[in-house]
Amino acid sequence: MAETIFSQIINRKLPAEIVYEDYLCLGFRDINPQAPVHILIIPKDPIPGMTAIMSENDRLLGHLLLVAKEIAVEEGVNDSGYRLVINSGRDAGQTVEHLHIHLLGGTTLGWPP
Repeated sequence: MAETIFSQIINRKLPAEIVYEDYLCLGFRDINPQAPVHILIIPKDPIPGMTAIMSENDRLLGHLLLVAKEIAVEEGVNDSGYRLVINSGRDAGQTVEHLHIHLLGGTTLGWPP
């Protein structure tokens, strides 16, 4: 897999406002936020997207969701509500081929988005 902007952030080749990090993943503020709170949560392993997920990734996926909840608490949006979004593929708006979860909150979010 080619190096992406996200792998450059993981490797500290590009700066980011990191709000969470552990041995499996990284959480950082989106540079083009779509809500007052807009955090990207990415695995450190270079998984291109949902189409590349395998059954052995089940623990990682669960971990990413638990981290999202922890960040929501830290960011003060756990009680008011937040949205988690995973775009899969170009037609869905995935612009970086590295699996990532958008955590959006801090405002009333409409539906459809």
